[in-house]
Amino acid sequence: MDRQKFESAIESFLQSGQASADAPLAPLTTFKVGGPADWLIDVRSLDEMAAVITAAAQSAVPITVLGGGSNVLIGDRGVRGAVVRPRLTSVTQPSPAAVRADAGVTINGLVRWTIGRGLAGLEAWAGTPGTVGGAIHGNAHYGGRNIGDLVSRIMVMAPDGQTSIVAAEQMGFDYDTSRLQRTHEIAIWAEFVVRPGAPEALRATARASLAHRKLTQPLDTPSAGCIFQNPNPNRDALPADMPASAGALVDRAGLKGHRVGGARISSTHANFLLNDGQGTAADIRGLIERVRADVHARFGVELREEVVMLGEF
Repeated sequence: MDRQKFESAIESFLQSGQASADAPLAPLTTFKVGGPADWLIDVRSLDEMAAVITAAAQSAVPITVLGGGSNVLIGDRGVRGAVVRPRLTSVTQPSPAAVRADAGVTINGLVRWTIGRGLAGLEAWAGTPGTVGGAIHGNAHYGGRNIGDLVSRIMVMAPDGQTSIVAAEQMGFDYDTSRLQRTHEIAIWAEFVVRPGAPEALRATARASLAHRKLTQPLDTPSAGCIFQNPNPNRDALPADMPASAGALVDRAGLKGHRVGGARISSTHANFLLNDGQGTAADIRGLIERVRADVHARFGVELREEVVMLGEF
């Protein structure tokens, strides 16, 4: 990793304040833990994104993309290389049946945009943390649907900085999965399928979603959302009376409220691990391993992480 070469390169095209060295990452995540990045870079255009990727490749600097900071756990020793935050935040309507949202647009912001224009299709996703780019990368799910079910095409940037437009059918969408995790492409924008809707009815659906989340999720304490993927009944041998729910497995293992250091399992939703304010990434990871071991010992089910581990632990 040639630090001097990389810094010289990005200084030639980024404005003051867009890049910072040894930047703390914990405040940028919903877990509020983790060490610093070697560099934190905000990119505000497609050209800047390509230039950063090219400079990183030429300097052997690893690139990590960070969206809204939800669904990630950053190690206490931080992230080596450059952490790039796409600050691309445009929303447009290229056709009556499509809304295009840049990767840096928050899902909540997109929901508000569509509702305000009487466009249906995304209203039930009100309250979803994170950004469009992160949701596409991990094929975010809510209420039995995946975000990939709602999109028609996506612009992606390859590791060499070249862009292409990919149909949803070519994205390899599956539960918590997209092809981006394999190809290391970066989502630039996504087009969502919409239809006309009455704004007041759309707002009612959004309010119901928010109320359900408030009732069933511990929203007042730092977390990363659900920690584990739900088991697959076709792959995992579940007890006869057990729903295909990671939270149910953790709950029935008697782990609600269990703690490691400043991390504990929520008493509201057993698939949420919380940072009580003094927690570290090591505490959270230790609790994850304890839950995995106990659930496997009790039920023979191997829980798989939904949260993405970044950096050095």
